[in-house]
Amino acid sequence: MSRFSNSIKNIFYFFWVRHLKKTLVALLAISLIYWFCLPKKIFDTPTSIVLVDRNDYLLGAQIASDGQWRFPHNDSVPQKFITAITEYEDRRFFDHIGIDLTGIGRAVRDNYQQGKIASGASTITMQVIRMSTQRKGRSIYRKMQEMMMATRLELRYNKSQILAMYASNAPFGGNVVGLDAAAWRYYGKSPQLLSWGEAATLAVLPNSPGLVHPGKNRQRLLEKRNLLLSKLLERGLVDSMTITLAKEEAIPQAPLPLPRLAPHLVSRIAQDQKTTDSKKKYAYFKTTIESDLQIRIQQLMLQQYQRLQNNGVHNIAVLVSDTKSGEVLSYWGNVIPPNTTENQGQNVDIITAPRSTGSILKPFLYASMLHNGNLLPHSLVPDVPMYLGGYRPKNFYENYDGVVPASRALVRSLNIPMVRMLQQYGTANFCTQLRKMGLTTITQSPKHYGLSLILGGAEATLWDLCGAYASMGRTLLNYQERIQDQTEAYSPSDFRPLHYLLKDSTPTPKSFLSEAPILNATSIYNTFEVMRQLERPNSEGGWRYFQSSRDIAWKTGTSFGFRDAWAIGVTPEYTIGVWVGNATGEGKQGLIGVKAAAPILFDVFNQLPQTSWFTPPQHALKKLPVCKKSGYRLSKYCTDIDTVEVGSNAYQVKACPFHQQLHLDSSQLYQVTSACESVNNMVSTSWFVLPPLEEYYFKSKNPSYRKPPEFRQDCRFGAEQQSMQFIYPKNPTTIFIPVDFDGEINGTVFKIAHQLPQKTVYWHLDNEYLGMTKDFHEMELKPLPGQHKVVLVDEDGVRLEQRFEIVLKKR
Repeated sequence: MSRFSNSIKNIFYFFWVRHLKKTLVALLAISLIYWFCLPKKIFDTPTSIVLVDRNDYLLGAQIASDGQWRFPHNDSVPQKFITAITEYEDRRFFDHIGIDLTGIGRAVRDNYQQGKIASGASTITMQVIRMSTQRKGRSIYRKMQEMMMATRLELRYNKSQILAMYASNAPFGGNVVGLDAAAWRYYGKSPQLLSWGEAATLAVLPNSPGLVHPGKNRQRLLEKRNLLLSKLLERGLVDSMTITLAKEEAIPQAPLPLPRLAPHLVSRIAQDQKTTDSKKKYAYFKTTIESDLQIRIQQLMLQQYQRLQNNGVHNIAVLVSDTKSGEVLSYWGNVIPPNTTENQGQNVDIITAPRSTGSILKPFLYASMLHNGNLLPHSLVPDVPMYLGGYRPKNFYENYDGVVPASRALVRSLNIPMVRMLQQYGTANFCTQLRKMGLTTITQSPKHYGLSLILGGAEATLWDLCGAYASMGRTLLNYQERIQDQTEAYSPSDFRPLHYLLKDSTPTPKSFLSEAPILNATSIYNTFEVMRQLERPNSEGGWRYFQSSRDIAWKTGTSFGFRDAWAIGVTPEYTIGVWVGNATGEGKQGLIGVKAAAPILFDVFNQLPQTSWFTPPQHALKKLPVCKKSGYRLSKYCTDIDTVEVGSNAYQVKACPFHQQLHLDSSQLYQVTSACESVNNMVSTSWFVLPPLEEYYFKSKNPSYRKPPEFRQDCRFGAEQQSMQFIYPKNPTTIFIPVDFDGEINGTVFKIAHQLPQKTVYWHLDNEYLGMTKDFHEMELKPLPGQHKVVLVDEDGVRLEQRFEIVLKKR
């Protein structure tokens, strides 16, 4: 003992007396190496992009960049798997410090007896180190290194965290890594739902995933699983009945495909991750999607697909959102037909693809004009043919009403009145308004779009459109809540995009506004009231109300060439958007919004709970007397009075321009003037008078319309009335004339409207008399290319002139 004691003293003297500084430096170096032997991030391997619904149900995933199905790290490990894996791999896991001295002794004994390395005595902690370093092969040096790093890992993390690292990164055969991926690939369920038999099966896989694979070596896997279950029974961890039933469970077959309940949303998020500048890229996304609703809408889309594909239409997109919160509840960027080998553009996410808008923007214009005080809900708008240079908008059935209430123009989606309204509102103003409402694709100048903007001359995405309509509904709902307590009832954040991630909370503004920055509550409410009365055309060109079991503010749209069919509906609870067409842009005759997209819209609403309707913003609505016939504010000549509930801006709308005071003679059969009749003999009366062109179309559909009386023969000269108006061409204009293959120049039909069609009209072209017309005032002219002037004179001497230019265009 004295010799041993002397050795200890010598060693102590050598290190702690003679070489104290070196010893301290060495110890410090060893301590630093030990302390920093672990990287800051234990695992830095790429992971799959994983999407789950709001209740953590798997919607879909995208394989990691290294070709592995490796789900993001999950802190939650099911207790059944913890029990099974610790029993199978590391029984004393919760008692050791990263290395198991008892296990090491046993391993040394077994290896010595068998003359080879039969057991490595690796703890779960050591296996985590081995998986993180991705080192292969065995050696004493590597084992010592793993042991050192394992003890350090135990100092940094608790046992639950280490188990979570193991479960998230253990190999489970093939390209399946991690418990989450394994549970879905082998059993089609979340790890939390695993049975004891399933948990035991997955617990034995990481031990030798290359040898034991559910798709092969099935007997070997079955034996290992049952042996583990027997150990669990022996140790009293699981009751005998449960173990007996667990052993009856079948071994899984080859890996199952992962759910594909939101494939286009997975792709969208993956693309966003590639393009984001942030160094912190996420892989696990908890969405606002409701998987049950997602499945029901998928089934509905597949049913509709069977109907549409017979007409050569292959793509459908549906977006469902919560109106108040803006959360997306269902996201189908395209229909995915099962067992189809031919791709008809189903991989394209239509929800984010810019498409021609058709008429879907019309409610935005109507609401904007109400908001600005440019219009009252039922103000008459011209509905007559338009010729604006080379642009000639038409109504869907090419018939015209002369004048029509703005509300009816929106209900019937009439093109001409809407173009007239945009002309009044201003294309530049409307472009600015659309951008404020969240339409990110309106990037060109107003001149680029022109008046065709309201008929589909621009592109928009279903995402932006649904966001804008939901924002309108949200503004109205929030107004009703805030106005109870304060006058500042508008939030700058009411108009915002939809969102599909549950972590994205609703923005809270620092202050509220007393005036709406984009659209006020009254303009939105009046627009929605009109939209829920939407009518649809029948096959004969007439109109009827679209029957629905619930109140919905909805609008359809059809792009030029029948390429895009839209339908969007809003209630206080939901905002739903539907698009139907071909991703290739191929048009199909009969592909119109009201027939192709609207039925799907209402089918989707039927998948949802019963909805309500918007409460009128009574605090902001004011009763305004209006002219019943024209819908404008009262003028002193209006006789029939009605009232409308509108916002305060409505008082800016001009008074009725159609009611005029006429002066009649004593017989009340003719108009007179002071130049031909004594004032004492005049009878003054109020009369509803339309301009000649509007009257021409209006009286054919309104037999009760009373034309103003003619001027008495001796009072016609000097009478200020425009009895004639051109239908075509309008001033100024350029007429493009096609030239036939034989060089023959086609003619152009000139047409006018006359308040008194029975009057004779004399036609002159460039001072040359052409002929006369009566009752039907139209004539085909064949002028040569260049500038021309046509002059018309009726039998009363009323004169009408029009200049135009002829430009030849070869076929």
